[in-house]
Amino acid sequence: MGHHAGEKITPELTDAQWDRLRGYGTPQQTEAGQVLFRAGDRSYDLILVETGEVEVVREALWWTEEEQLAVLGPRTFVGELGLLNGQRAFLTARALGPGRILRLDHDALQRMMAEDDELCDLMLRTLWTRREMLRHGPAAWTLKIVGASSSAESTALRRYAERLELVHTFVDVDDPNLDHNVWGHGYTREDIPIAIVQGEIVRNATPGQLAELLGLAYTSEDDIEFDLAVVGAGPAGLAAAIYGASEGLRTVLLDAVAPGGQSATTSRIENYLGFPFGVSGDALTSQASLQAFKFGVRIAAPCPVVRLDPETGVHRLLLADGKIVRARAVVVTTGVAYRGLPLERWDEFEGHGIHHAASALELRQVAGSDVVVVGGANSAGQAALALAANACRVRLVVRSGDLSERMSSYLVDRIRDDSRIEVRTGTEVAELHGGDRLERVTLRGPGGDEVVDATALFCFIGAVPATDWLVDLERDPGGFVHTGADVLALGDDWRRLDRMPLPFETSVPRVFAAGDVRRGSMKRVAAAVGEGSSAVASVHRALAAMEVFA
Repeated sequence: MGHHAGEKITPELTDAQWDRLRGYGTPQQTEAGQVLFRAGDRSYDLILVETGEVEVVREALWWTEEEQLAVLGPRTFVGELGLLNGQRAFLTARALGPGRILRLDHDALQRMMAEDDELCDLMLRTLWTRREMLRHGPAAWTLKIVGASSSAESTALRRYAERLELVHTFVDVDDPNLDHNVWGHGYTREDIPIAIVQGEIVRNATPGQLAELLGLAYTSEDDIEFDLAVVGAGPAGLAAAIYGASEGLRTVLLDAVAPGGQSATTSRIENYLGFPFGVSGDALTSQASLQAFKFGVRIAAPCPVVRLDPETGVHRLLLADGKIVRARAVVVTTGVAYRGLPLERWDEFEGHGIHHAASALELRQVAGSDVVVVGGANSAGQAALALAANACRVRLVVRSGDLSERMSSYLVDRIRDDSRIEVRTGTEVAELHGGDRLERVTLRGPGGDEVVDATALFCFIGAVPATDWLVDLERDPGGFVHTGADVLALGDDWRRLDRMPLPFETSVPRVFAAGDVRRGSMKRVAAAVGEGSSAVASVHRALAAMEVFA
């Protein structure tokens, strides 16, 4: 994070920029050794250095000394991305000598980013660049995850850390090239995944525990009334939250896993406007999350919502841990859950060789091996191509007799041209074989049964909407939510309001649905983004109508 790492880490500020930035700060004199914020602090300020110098250190951990990461002098600022998403400090800043600083607390920082586009862009770029740099340096020891790539729980924890772009180190105990003994610290293989947070050992760690420790969980001290609560942080939810917050709505975004939804698990989104070479779901998600922080969205994950209690004034969302989020409007963007095959040992191998996504994480795990992809629609085709490009030998297993029945022609052509992909039509997976992990599968086709090697099976056979918790909303027989003109039964609430449901509004006033969860949606990233942002236009109209009646 220091001055040696190029300009982006400590941008050159013009006199005008520095003066405007100072206008948001509260001055303070410092003396040598004074701690300005410390690793573990629940919240901390952005520090502007006016005179003197400030050092940023990763504190000593039980296996390693303190390490200085940067020295920041006059006309620079001290802080990283955690300032925006509410993450606890994981580094410590100390004044090296007497000097003068200015402090910007969270509110001042948000105000500056809302009022000054130029400073906002500069701040975002710098905080993002610093985060990227910290992820690959000594700061990454502040969160150490010890797990096994063969363990579903370890993968879930690692995926959570990666999806939230946390500064962390993953130690794979199954890695034959591991150069040190992992087990000398009083924990055993039974304890994995282990999270070591600032040196504190958490055994059998879950994403929820990690969120609590890092300050990323939803806390009751956030117990304010939101204008908008968005449930589900896929593309539709991220878009709804960004549009809501950018237009002045106090917005919270809740997700049961982590931002990104299914799009974060997509290796390559080919047909998204403005990305002629495709864009990975991870990249799209991380940029969208950054945009959400820019506009002051409060993102809480993992944060499963178990019930919606519609009220006439403010809706209540009950979280799995018993906390309650209150919001005047709710946008449901919970997406869909994946279908599996009705096979023995399916549940056992899920996460141990069976995947529903072909993102960078899975591609790394299976590079160069034999894999089976099941499904006849676009997601299966895209996965097959991504795996083949990753030196895998791919068998694409399709139940119907014709590949082009449900797959776009541009994918069908590329698959037929790829020598590493063998297409098996009129075929299904009949049995799964292996020890702790999937090793082989039996394919049943026109020519009888054949057992083939498969270190992984990627399953894309459709999905069920995640709507069981929405007992009050009208849904179709498949569980997809009715919205707008599709809503059939208009109860007393609507008669009192004297209006019809707005576009994307459900059978409950001021509860909206967008993206894959909605009946009639297109199941495409671009469509989900469009729906999420359009739903917010209806949110504004519904809230404005509410003011009139109030």
